[in-house]
Amino acid sequence: MNARERSHRPRKRFGQHFLRDSSVIARIVAAIQPKPGERLVEIGPGLGALTRPLLEAAGELDVVELDRDLLEPLRARCAGAGVLRIHHADALEFDFAALRGVGPRLRLAGNLPYNISTPLLFHLLEQADQVHDLHFMLQQEVVERMAAKPGEGAYGRLTVMLQYRCRVEALFEVEPEAFRPPPKVRSAVARLVPRETFSVAVRDERGFAEVVRRAFSQRRKTLRNALSGLLDARRIEAAGVDPGARAETLDLAAFAALADAVTDPLESKP
Repeated sequence: MNARERSHRPRKRFGQHFLRDSSVIARIVAAIQPKPGERLVEIGPGLGALTRPLLEAAGELDVVELDRDLLEPLRARCAGAGVLRIHHADALEFDFAALRGVGPRLRLAGNLPYNISTPLLFHLLEQADQVHDLHFMLQQEVVERMAAKPGEGAYGRLTVMLQYRCRVEALFEVEPEAFRPPPKVRSAVARLVPRETFSVAVRDERGFAEVVRRAFSQRRKTLRNALSGLLDARRIEAAGVDPGARAETLDLAAFAALADAVTDPLESKP
């Protein structure tokens, strides 16, 4: 790390915690296994600790970075390692589909700022058909939510929406000391692979997303109350789901059945 990199103070408003542990970096690169010819994209490269080894392995790399002051240190660190394309942009608004163009599907990676990780994951879900896989460092609590199973405390809206669209795998945990400055929470690395074939069929994905959102909006409420206005108890039961159940007990198939029930025509009989 050069003097300019050492002098850059991580900014709270960007949620910056710079990865510095070489062994962790090596494990992430090994998990990604980048190869020449792939369209690799790093989100939030920071000072480039992960960027340079990814670039050396793939030969070319796109990065999306919001902090303007990091762009020149990033170019300097990666000089001579390959073709680096820097996009000064907010990843929450970035059009990854346009970045792909007509090339191979994108491989996304990064140490995501914890303060935007959940909305960013939802943003990326909207473009999942453009993506081959994703490898992200996240707050451990978020990774636990991503990989949770029905009935577990971490199971929620993020779980259902991610697992509907992707296969999710928690890879390994990372100690706070691997970062500068150390965060107050533990971190973990996760792999997401968008599904070619969905495990459940959904007629209307927007309707599915709304049912899931409403069901988890007040976790302590039963489905009968949480879905009031969308489905009454009779229609919930007709979908094969207990109206007295709570959202965290339902699997993907149950949510799909509820979403389809919303679009089913009302029966003439009460």
